[in-house]
Amino acid sequence: MTAIAKITAKGQTTIPADIRAALHVGPGDLLAWDLLDDGVARVRRVNPLGLEYLKAVEATLTEWASPADEEAYRDL
Repeated sequence: MTAIAKITAKGQTTIPADIRAALHVGPGDLLAWDLLDDGVARVRRVNPLGLEYLKAVEATLTEWASPADEEAYRDL
């Protein structure tokens, strides 16, 4: 599917209705833009607290999982 949209002087554009429908996006949804090595831009819908995001964050939380941390924050 190809759609063409014009960019305004402020760098804004309207996402064509067919593309919005295919991505299942609407007002307030988040989009991620990826620039690929060949100069192609890819856009995708982002779920801010999606499962993949939570799994990625989980790996960084072990820093705060020591017995001393458990003791210090037990009553919070």
